[in-house]
Amino acid sequence: MLRGRPRRGREAHAATGDDPGGGADPLDAAQERRVRAVLALGGVPQADLPDGVQQVRLRLLERAASGREAPRDVSAWAAVVASNLAMDWHRAKRRQERLGERLAALRQPAEHPSGEDSSVLSVAVAQGLDGLPDAQRQVVVLRFYADLPVRSIAEQLGVPEGTVKSRLHTAVRALRARLHEDEVV
Repeated sequence: MLRGRPRRGREAHAATGDDPGGGADPLDAAQERRVRAVLALGGVPQADLPDGVQQVRLRLLERAASGREAPRDVSAWAAVVASNLAMDWHRAKRRQERLGERLAALRQPAEHPSGEDSSVLSVAVAQGLDGLPDAQRQVVVLRFYADLPVRSIAEQLGVPEGTVKSRLHTAVRALRARLHEDEVV
């Protein structure tokens, strides 16, 4: 899980005096909000979001410290890293479930007030995303929530554009079917 990784942020670098970024935060406020959104939409719990943001920061700082040049589009790069972290979180969660540590409360549908259609739709979409395979969830979150173009997603993931389009098509079709099946739309 995200909590199991070491926390090293600006504070750790400041204490040792080896801050490769010269004290500047590698993520601006808008990029940090985007990273938080991608993590949250990827299914990472609220409690783990700060750790996820720190992991993205750490990877950007490590990249700079190793001498590699900064990504052309830091915002897109950070969104893809966040999406990968969310996938890692889901893999760890599935390992725990296979070990019998699944909590029954995670599978019980939440009660919603009858007048809140948008809340019901949001919950249904989130549950639909949770039911998608990792690769499909990743492209849906990057395309529709991080607002990355197909070409950028393909470049960042290292797959052909056609693969991204295919995954998007399949995922959207599955989400639509789920929403109709649940009679949400």
